[in-house]
Amino acid sequence: MKRTIIITSVVIVLAIIAMIVISKLSGKEDLSTLFAEVNQGDFEIVVTTTGELQAEVSTDIKGPEMLSSRNMRFGGIKIQDLIPEGTEVKAGDYVATLDRSSVDNSLKDELDRQESIETELLKKKLDTTITLGNLRDDLVNLKFNMEEAEITLEQSKYEPPTTIRQARIALDKAQRAFEQSLSNYDLKVQQARADIKDIELQLAKQQRKVAEMQEIIQNFVIRAPSDGMVIYKREWGGAKRKVGSEISPWDPVVATLPDLTAMISKTYVNEIDVSKVKPGQKVRISVDAFPEKSYTGVVTSVANIGEQLPNTDAKVFEVIINVDGSDPILRPSMTTGNQIVTQTFTDVIYIPLETVFAGSDSIPFVYRKDGVRQVVVLGESNENDVIVEQGLTKGEKLYLSIPENGENFKIHGEDLIAVIKERKQLKEQEEAKRQQNGNSRGLKIPANMTPEQMREYMQNLTPEQREEIRQMRGSGGPGTGQRRPGGSMPDTAAKQQQVVIRRQ
Repeated sequence: MKRTIIITSVVIVLAIIAMIVISKLSGKEDLSTLFAEVNQGDFEIVVTTTGELQAEVSTDIKGPEMLSSRNMRFGGIKIQDLIPEGTEVKAGDYVATLDRSSVDNSLKDELDRQESIETELLKKKLDTTITLGNLRDDLVNLKFNMEEAEITLEQSKYEPPTTIRQARIALDKAQRAFEQSLSNYDLKVQQARADIKDIELQLAKQQRKVAEMQEIIQNFVIRAPSDGMVIYKREWGGAKRKVGSEISPWDPVVATLPDLTAMISKTYVNEIDVSKVKPGQKVRISVDAFPEKSYTGVVTSVANIGEQLPNTDAKVFEVIINVDGSDPILRPSMTTGNQIVTQTFTDVIYIPLETVFAGSDSIPFVYRKDGVRQVVVLGESNENDVIVEQGLTKGEKLYLSIPENGENFKIHGEDLIAVIKERKQLKEQEEAKRQQNGNSRGLKIPANMTPEQMREYMQNLTPEQREEIRQMRGSGGPGTGQRRPGGSMPDTAAKQQQVVIRRQ
């Protein structure tokens, strides 16, 4: 009995000791997670976006080319059948079938019209034959009348002068009537020929139209123009064409055959960050389908005009990134993660943004592990870290959150407050000057814009920016510079604002 009690007591004591040790160890782990170390090294300003892979060059698989013929008046034509996306095809292989029901109805109407013109032509020829036949009979009768008048005049030469005069007048009348009828007959022949020619031209035009429609219908079975992988055509709204979608004479593309050896990532950058992105910048690319893979690329173009994507309120700018090299596993429409390196700083001091705090005076500072509240002069920042230009050295430990006794920490670096305020004042002066000059970075109207581009450009501006442009135009101010709508605050000021928000 006593032995059992002793063993039980020992087990309880060991359990208590284990709990204390575990608690201390976990406490140390929790304590260690409260600190971050000041780092030194290369620092990158990165704009992160999500994009979509596309082929840089692709071949369109189109419906019949003659859909856009001026003799045709087709509306939207539906896709009746379409092979699965991603199918590998050879040149001449079947791809799709278009619904011909509406075109068949149009062809029937045109055939009826052709038959009507043919009937009209036949009727015109018959009417002309009858009319000209009657006119020829009239000419024969008038010729007989003229001959009778000549005989009467010849027989009246022994009659009194009055009778001879009457016979001569009758002959003149008969001659004039014959000549007039002969002239009318010639005119009637020319008129009949012209009418028949006009109908024949109408018939020939209608026959060509019917032949074109029949040829178009024969091409409603669409085949691949070359080898490749079938990728469905993406419409303006973002949806892909499929069975039931419509093509038009102005956009007859059903699908595409991309060249997979040269890929691009099409992405969009918000108006706040677009001023940082420029052609030639390096990009790190990841693909959601293959997270273990990584690629590089370069920015090749940045749109000058913003746009509003469906179901969003923010204005964004299209950015095209060329993917370096090629990889057979990459396919169009794959989602990419793009890290655009807009700026790189060499051998600088930087710390996590979570370690930076600010008081009511907007002066940034950090809590050092040694019990010091250190004022810091900040530089550029990225999504996670910020450069410290003055106030810290490599290896120092900083609190990631406000310590419990933070108000008791000694303040160091008060001499840096003047530097911070001076920089802030300079930035405010630069901003005021920029606004006074009409925001030369953002409010100059791009040159050589079409009316459609100008309307879109103006829609992307704020009411204040539109009013400023109107004032510039009214005063004859310049308006030929390049800009992107929706100008943002300077980079450094924006980063400073991030820090100020996290108040003590």
